[in-house]
Amino acid sequence: MKSATLPSLRVAPELRQAAESVLREGESLSSFMEQTLRDEVNRRRMQAEFIARGLAARDEARRTGTYYSADEVHAGLRDMLTAAEAKAGRGA
Repeated sequence: MKSATLPSLRVAPELRQAAESVLREGESLSSFMEQTLRDEVNRRRMQAEFIARGLAARDEARRTGTYYSADEVHAGLRDMLTAAEAKAGRGA
């Protein structure tokens, strides 16, 4: 697949210096910018999917009339965490 270019980006000198100051050994500013863009695209996709799941859950709750209190949800999450910790402890 052919590569494509993105528009050039004008930033304040302080931002460029800050970006350059966090580059890892052998990392270029271009590769840092590309990875940052990939990460942000992925974050926004995950955020959109999260919101879609939340809206679907809301609609399902309205449809069925089944709702859970915060205490019930927290208890379920604690049970899941306890089970995961127990499983991890057995595997170690």
